[in-house]
Amino acid sequence: MLAADSASFGPLLNKVHNLFLDRKLSLATAESCTGGLLGAVLTHMPGSSAYYSGGVIAYANEAKTRLLGISAALIDQHGAVSSHVAREMAEKIKAMLTADIAIAITGIAGPGGGTLQKPVGTVWTAIAHAGGTEIELLQLQGDRSFVRAQAAHAVLERLVALVLAAKSP
Repeated sequence: MLAADSASFGPLLNKVHNLFLDRKLSLATAESCTGGLLGAVLTHMPGSSAYYSGGVIAYANEAKTRLLGISAALIDQHGAVSSHVAREMAEKIKAMLTADIAIAITGIAGPGGGTLQKPVGTVWTAIAHAGGTEIELLQLQGDRSFVRAQAAHAVLERLVALVLAAKSP
């Protein structure tokens, strides 16, 4: 799967696009292991600027601290690939861009970097919204491109479910 391959994200992307336009919601992203894939997918649709505020690619830990304001102590204590850091990434970008909803993804896409505790394919996602922050651990299998694409796809599926479950404005 390629980053902006509309065929692989097409129907899901259409759902996101229509939901955010219909409900007049704004969206922001903070990405690590996906390296901007989520933002590229979201901006593939003409008119996405009506709801997509923007995003930050905070790949290195230093970028997470400098660009998003994630505490270095939090990263040291829990690791960059953790529920704690995913939550902070989503909540910080939501506040920075004053978005209604924000998505964060942090993980290990591979082929290196994995450990016994956090093998390649370990990805934490977070969606921050008015009601709180939803966090999910994904354990994905496959090569680097597949892990990145599946992480983006999975969080967009959760986003659609979350917005559909919310009361219409």
